[in-house]
Amino acid sequence: MKALLLGLAAAICASTTMAAPATAVLGEKPLQATGPLDPLRGVLLTPSQSAPPVVLIVPGSGPTDRNGNSPFGLKASTYQLLAQELATQGIATVRIDKRGMFESYKAVEDPNAVTIQAYAEDVHHWVDAIRSETGAQCVWVLGHSEGGLVALEAGQGRSDICGLILVAAPGRPMGQTLREQLKEDPANAPILDQALPVIDALEAGRRVDTRQMDRPLNTMFHASVQGFLINTFALEPARLIAGYSKPVLIIQGERDLQIKPKDAQRLAKAAPNAKLVLLPATNHVLKKVETNDRAANLATYDKEGLPLVPGVSSTIARFITSATVKR
Repeated sequence: MKALLLGLAAAICASTTMAAPATAVLGEKPLQATGPLDPLRGVLLTPSQSAPPVVLIVPGSGPTDRNGNSPFGLKASTYQLLAQELATQGIATVRIDKRGMFESYKAVEDPNAVTIQAYAEDVHHWVDAIRSETGAQCVWVLGHSEGGLVALEAGQGRSDICGLILVAAPGRPMGQTLREQLKEDPANAPILDQALPVIDALEAGRRVDTRQMDRPLNTMFHASVQGFLINTFALEPARLIAGYSKPVLIIQGERDLQIKPKDAQRLAKAAPNAKLVLLPATNHVLKKVETNDRAANLATYDKEGLPLVPGVSSTIARFITSATVKR
């Protein structure tokens, strides 16, 4: 069940309160945005150059913090490393803690009582705060994994969002993705007969009593998160991106165990003007994986100190620079 605890099938239901030529980096400073009950909190990392482009990094599912780590053993620091690399290439970033989690834990009473649309509204508040702090005319929104779905929802009809960067973002409804994840892990064979009908019901908008199910399933599909899952499963990423007219970069690792290259290709097909970049030997947390061995892939999730796969930050920086010049 390790893959479930680390991926989309993962932490979706858990809550907690808890290189190119270098550009000089000024450092980090705390930043806040308006939240429902208390400010949302994050950190701004700025290069020394004046008026740099700014990227808001939207985390993936469950209790994933501003750095890309989780109490469930995720220690990849993907967002922190990406921000540091982008800063050396003249790109500012804002990394955030989601409502109800980590330093944003006071923003709502119940972090599970949320929708993708509510997360998108938080993105809008972050864009407002970033523009006020930096003077930027618009902000780039980078969404990782489930954060890509949030980015797609947030970008609709917003002139103050420069464009979207979708990293390992789902290209199909999330119920389909979750069903595929469960089937692909042989360790899940004993629970499939219980799990798949639950996904079917949630896709149809029906809640399910899971209290008598195996513990991992009762956790994954707990009553407290079924509203969120029903909301999420109803969204069609390809439809959202098809209605988006601004620049889009789609980045996908070819050895991602959770979101597949076919998801990225589906997004790109729905948005012909989007730029698609497939990264060989790259997994879901943007670490290098030279083998198809599942255990070796997952081992990178909780191993501290591994660098990002080469080329991720430079691809993003080039895309932003090129799109900014065209504007």
